[in-house]
Amino acid sequence: MISESNIAMETDLYITVPDAPSILGLTFRHFSGKEDYLAMVNVLNGSKEEDQLEFSISVEDIANEFDHLYNFDPSTDMLFVEMNGSVIGYGEVWWEDLEDECVCPHVTYLLPEWRGKGIRRAMLHHIEQRSREIRLSHLAEKPHFYQAWTQETETHWISLLESEGYRPVRYGFRMARSLSEPIPDIPLPEGIEVHPAHPDQYWTIWRAACQSLRELWQGSRFRDEMFEEWMGDSTFNPALWIVAWDTNDRVAGTVLNFINEAENREYHCKRGHVEFVTVAQPHRGKGLAKALIALSLSRLRQEGMAEAVLGVDAKNPSGALHLYEHMGFNPVKRRATYQKSMDK
Repeated sequence: MISESNIAMETDLYITVPDAPSILGLTFRHFSGKEDYLAMVNVLNGSKEEDQLEFSISVEDIANEFDHLYNFDPSTDMLFVEMNGSVIGYGEVWWEDLEDECVCPHVTYLLPEWRGKGIRRAMLHHIEQRSREIRLSHLAEKPHFYQAWTQETETHWISLLESEGYRPVRYGFRMARSLSEPIPDIPLPEGIEVHPAHPDQYWTIWRAACQSLRELWQGSRFRDEMFEEWMGDSTFNPALWIVAWDTNDRVAGTVLNFINEAENREYHCKRGHVEFVTVAQPHRGKGLAKALIALSLSRLRQEGMAEAVLGVDAKNPSGALHLYEHMGFNPVKRRATYQKSMDK
């Protein structure tokens, strides 16, 4: 049933969501501009304890993301939910034309106290309808899927997705390693050197890392266009990177480490992130990744970190999961990619 308030508020900004529950004061609207950034931060911060997620997000982080949009139009691809004029949730959908499929990834956030009332399901249905509209603008003759991500502690979101016909198609892990444990001393392969990155090399390093990452499942989402957003991120710190170069002055491998200071303050931890672990094709199978990870762990420990974390696709064809386990990392939380066909 549609709430009377939802109908009454139908304007260019406010919209009707057909299967929304009848709750006095409940309204839905489009994105209204930069003034929504704080509301988005508040919804995310208000949800993470219930969902057992650890992250820090700021208005500046969202502004940086929205300054570098790709295949996403906030004016049409977002939905905000209000209760008596205060934002209690929001959703987004965008599209990605991948090598073998087209997907419409989406997120739907709702404050915990408003869950279980049918609001989030109505939001999901609206997002799926927008996904179908996006698909009509595509001519790609590929399978099309709705797509969402979960962490194993997001029980409400997982239950909703599964009740709507979504199924997990890929798993991954967040892994962690104590930096108080011994770090192996692994030599670099012959002809490989590591030296600090200079600003005029950032673009070269980014492109080299993306070239390797594009070989992974759904890796084509790593685009050159993400470079400016990446440099604008609050955690961007080239001083922490470990970049290997060959004798032809080409990037042989990368580990683009970072420390999220806001996250560490919020959770009273000393955590460093080991990410963008890549090795160029000619240098694989020589132990370079192990050497770069070992150097990264030492670098983070020098910065006073007590723990290193990373994310990994469980079916990474390079065997990354086993590599990280060999380097002392252990899975601490499982993640999943869920999909539902748009072709049925």
